[in-house]
Amino acid sequence: MTAHGRAAEESVFVRTYTLTRGRTRPRHLLALDTVLDAGPGRPGPAQAEECVEILALCRERRRSVTELAGRLGRPVTAVKVLVSDLLDADALVVPVTSPYAASDTDSDSDAGPSTQLLAALSAGLKRKWPDAIAYPQAG
Repeated sequence: MTAHGRAAEESVFVRTYTLTRGRTRPRHLLALDTVLDAGPGRPGPAQAEECVEILALCRERRRSVTELAGRLGRPVTAVKVLVSDLLDADALVVPVTSPYAASDTDSDSDAGPSTQLLAALSAGLKRKWPDAIAYPQAG
């Protein structure tokens, strides 16, 4: 690897580190296919410019975590940390309804709660009781 290539790679790593303020884990359990929608809240003034881009994309239409990472050209883990911050600020929400369904009719109605529903429930509980005991997440 050339010196220029190594410097560019280190620059991307440092940028990602500063983007997430050194955090490597989101506060919310987010899958790659978790779908997000713009919420009523606003991001804080100290949040990264990528947060504004995430909100703009989610205002156009619902987006998955993977799609946001691809559009921003950022690692999925970094995007999960930013999305977690936006969920805390109510700037993003995890829709409770089926994310891409055109109607409310669902053939698997007794299959149990969806991943999106469980993620929304988890985010709401963590927001309501932030000091509650956290159980280890499956990784």
